[in-house]
Amino acid sequence: LQEVVVSKQKKAIEQKADRTIFDFAGQAQLNSGSVLEGLKKLPGLLISEVAGMLYQGKQLDVFLDARPLNISSNELNSFLEGMPANAVERIEIITQPGAEFPATSGGAIINIITSKSAKSYLSATYTTSTNFTNYDKLRARLSNSILLNAKNKYFGWQLNLGQNYRESFQFASLVKNENNQQVTLSETNADRVPRTYFAKTALTFDFKKDRLLLNYDINTNNNDAYTLGNGLGFTSNDHSKSIGVRHDAVATYQKRFVDKSKKLDFKLNFSQNINKFDLNSISFNTPILSNSSKQNYYNFKIDYSQPLKIFQDSKISFGALADKLTFETKSDAISNLDYNRTTMAGYFELQTKLNKFDFILGTRAENYDISGKTATASLVPFNQFRLFPNATILYNFDKQIFFSVNYNKKITLPSTSALNPNNTNYQNQNFNVSGNPDLQPTIFNNFEAKLSAFDYAFIGYNLSSAKNQVINRVFLNGNQVINLNVNVDEIKIHNFSFGLPLPYMLFTKGLAATMKGDINPDTMNFLYIYTGYQYHQIPNLQTKGFWTFNLSSQILLPKAVKFVTNFSTSTTGGNYFYFVAQRPFYQSLDVSLSKKFLKNQL
Repeated sequence: LQEVVVSKQKKAIEQKADRTIFDFAGQAQLNSGSVLEGLKKLPGLLISEVAGMLYQGKQLDVFLDARPLNISSNELNSFLEGMPANAVERIEIITQPGAEFPATSGGAIINIITSKSAKSYLSATYTTSTNFTNYDKLRARLSNSILLNAKNKYFGWQLNLGQNYRESFQFASLVKNENNQQVTLSETNADRVPRTYFAKTALTFDFKKDRLLLNYDINTNNNDAYTLGNGLGFTSNDHSKSIGVRHDAVATYQKRFVDKSKKLDFKLNFSQNINKFDLNSISFNTPILSNSSKQNYYNFKIDYSQPLKIFQDSKISFGALADKLTFETKSDAISNLDYNRTTMAGYFELQTKLNKFDFILGTRAENYDISGKTATASLVPFNQFRLFPNATILYNFDKQIFFSVNYNKKITLPSTSALNPNNTNYQNQNFNVSGNPDLQPTIFNNFEAKLSAFDYAFIGYNLSSAKNQVINRVFLNGNQVINLNVNVDEIKIHNFSFGLPLPYMLFTKGLAATMKGDINPDTMNFLYIYTGYQYHQIPNLQTKGFWTFNLSSQILLPKAVKFVTNFSTSTTGGNYFYFVAQRPFYQSLDVSLSKKFLKNQL
């Protein structure tokens, strides 16, 4: 007998009816540095301090290995910047979450899938990265991580340890236009030093067909910022310190059957976030702020799926979920918010094929019990039972060309960071940031139509219509700027997106010769063009849209060296809700050379 080896080349990008999948592990330009740096290079993904994390106009709910992270946007950037990119297997951006996902996922989900492969021998991977910037002085960014894994006939294990140290500079200016004159209310220069440490552990036990997975992660940050400020009526010299600890433990039991397409999963998850923020005046040697928060999250879910003998390749999925979240905040050791949320949910979804059509039809039922109190009053309770339907129709013109139409209804509950009445960022006499414990949930109706070809080329349009949208607004109260989260009755977000790979041989050998070859952008020289247009429609407000652009070039050099250039930018003058972009939300140019060694193991 001769040995037969079956291999499958992973695609850099894969388009599906409800999601786009990016291969992180196989793309050297993505898996070096931090996860945040790699995410910023993905076409269509916008990450900024103003907009947060968006994909094709949709705010993303961040999941790690199919579990919601439940951390604020400020903590999220620190978490992702401290996580090494080589720990990630792939990124799934789910633009049309089905019934199996929590209805609270809102418009879209980004699911970061970490690597869990274990060898029958001890495997060790050490990664280090050093970067320098020289704006007004030399600043360094250092990261180190080690990944160990192995398995035997009883179990497999994995241990990932790492640290991240970053020096950065931030300049901010707030100007008031009055009587054709500009008055500087606040101008700050901040030297920031974030430090992150993490440990990720995993154990896998195989029992014939079944499997038990145990995971525990701990992530800590210890951040300092030294800020010089001046403005109308004040000068300041302040030091702020932010300390955070995040624990996450999960146990998953996967029941498998003789029919491998039948699956039953049980998952129990607990996570805890503890944060403390202190702001002190160096000039007067006095404390200004001392705020803290503690969040506990408990989750239990059951998921079952099996094939059906109707039409072609049919499958049903159903499951149930119960979770509880508690959140408490303190200012100067005095409790000023006690928030509790309990959710019970169940779902059913049917997937089937009929000739050239694919159909997905599902619904999710969720019951919410939300209550709480501030230091002075009780919060408005939210006790509701709601249904959230979803539907997808996909028509296959060919094996790799399809047109899809999607609809889903979702809800977003206000994040605990938006509810937090305390400031967890820098403030001065003329600038204040705080949360709003009276925020109410947002209801979304999401529509999408997309034509996709060969995974890389696509054109699409989506509309997200939101009731009671939570947005960040900036108010001027005299000479004080107030940054606050509020509910807006109705907002519609329109997004058009387009992506197209252009092989360079198209310009040298023509269209006929190009089409005769193997159309696989992963193994050819090409330029990938992505553009998106986003328009926020707000009642009683004249708004403008903005464009985003991404150009990614890949050139295969001798000795299997890849030369990749990535450029991203956005236009100015457009609205992101009430904000008007005076500068691009983001602008970057990244150039990388990469080569794999030791049979692609290094």
